[in-house]
Amino acid sequence: MITRSANVLAISGIALALGSAPAHAHVSAQPEEAEKGGYAKIVFRVPNEDPVAGTVQVKVTLPEQYPLSSVRTKPVPGWTAQVEKAQIAPVEVDGAQVTEAVRSITWTAEPGTRIGPDQFNEFEATLGAMPENADELLLPTTQTYDNGKVVEWNQPTPPGGEEPEHPAPTVKLIAAQGEGHSHGGTPAGAPEEAADQHGSSDETARYLGGAGLLVGALGVGVGAGALVRGRRSGGEKS
Repeated sequence: MITRSANVLAISGIALALGSAPAHAHVSAQPEEAEKGGYAKIVFRVPNEDPVAGTVQVKVTLPEQYPLSSVRTKPVPGWTAQVEKAQIAPVEVDGAQVTEAVRSITWTAEPGTRIGPDQFNEFEATLGAMPENADELLLPTTQTYDNGKVVEWNQPTPPGGEEPEHPAPTVKLIAAQGEGHSHGGTPAGAPEEAADQHGSSDETARYLGGAGLLVGALGVGVGAGALVRGRRSGGEKS
């Protein structure tokens, strides 16, 4: 009887959770935070909301007021990526004058490929350097279906307000936390430096570990020798 009641409560809880879940998912950017002035690996998660049509193109527009000089995309099987650049008024980024910035990234499905109903896909890009004079980065995204329908995910979410119908993917920008505290952002050159430091630490640890084993082995040998000599001395005395 207790088990049956527990099962009923569990089913009711699942039903309640499903009933309270949002009816539609939306395009999002992960992780939700990145460090100011750093380089971040951002994953755009694109769910297909149409019950019949499939998604065949995803275009992310990068903010013109915060130019990003470096954008690299990760290959996605069945999709081609196009990075479009544009000339901008000279701005200083990482101590250098930048006159060209990436304005958009477009992923287009190859023939026979799409994000079907009840499916999603992820598109990854490394962006940088993140602006230091902003608290968030809005990344409006256009989702195009194979039946011609176009959905614009471009609405900002007001602070503390209700989420709009088509929210733009947003990355919150936080102050740099220093090495080892990255929130999706990585300062320029940090991966190589971290790898070198990690390799040096591992090598040092191996040396210390080997030395410790050697000392331990010597200690065991000395102890064994003393034991044998003690037994021999005892035998001679007897």
